[in-house]
Amino acid sequence: MTARVIDGVKLSATIREDVAQRAAKLATSGIQPGLAVILVGSDPASQVYVRNKVAACEKAGFHSVLEQYGAELTQEALLARVRALNEDPSIHGILVQLPLPAHIDSHLVIETIAAQKDVDGFHISNAGLLMTGKPLFIPCTPYGVMKMLESEQVQLRGAVAVVIGASNIVGKPMAMLLQSAGATVTICNSKTKDLSWHTRHADILVVATGKPKMIDASMVKPGAIVIDVGINRGADGKLCGDVDFESVKQVAGAITPVPGGVGPMTIAMLLVNTIEAAERTQQR
Repeated sequence: MTARVIDGVKLSATIREDVAQRAAKLATSGIQPGLAVILVGSDPASQVYVRNKVAACEKAGFHSVLEQYGAELTQEALLARVRALNEDPSIHGILVQLPLPAHIDSHLVIETIAAQKDVDGFHISNAGLLMTGKPLFIPCTPYGVMKMLESEQVQLRGAVAVVIGASNIVGKPMAMLLQSAGATVTICNSKTKDLSWHTRHADILVVATGKPKMIDASMVKPGAIVIDVGINRGADGKLCGDVDFESVKQVAGAITPVPGGVGPMTIAMLLVNTIEAAERTQQR
């Protein structure tokens, strides 16, 4: 068996084209979707992510604002800037790139973003709405994963799903979305006993640990759908995921590659969240 490779680049292009059409329609009403992205510090990976997000926005016809600050920026100065963007009617979405320097409380920053502009879906109000099944914004990476599963016509109702990683950004919202779709969900973390036992029983396996190639073929149920959220740089300098792609693709039914899998979908769903935020202003 050789797994189907789920092409995130191709699927994201379709989604981005739809977003561009929606943006063009909004433009006829005098509304241009606006996204503000704030980067504090000089983390190389964050710089790449931010550039990709801004470029995607501009290509979709959005108004994008990129604000870059040195790592010495004070917490109060950052909070003041976020509050100003909350009041800016030309900005529909605000994204503060994580991680932030150690002296800045990322939770406080996220809570300062107006919930209706929290296109990352991290604000406590949006997290609570997601838990109740009535989300205002779905966190972009889990949202992208759900779209990939939908594109593959994966039967979620009654499926056994295992999520490795329990972060607020990916693991927890991913588990909630799968559960809401009718799957039976287990969340595994670094304290999980006999991780392989759980993974070998998964019809759907989502891996978000930040540990290169930690999942190999022996840990995967034949025919399973394997979603690799990780992105790491290996000893050879090449990008790789949390899943050993070459071995697991011989066992799985479908698998996402790294790069070219979940990453492009995360950016596509950021655009979806931003266009939805802009469309809501039209409805007021």
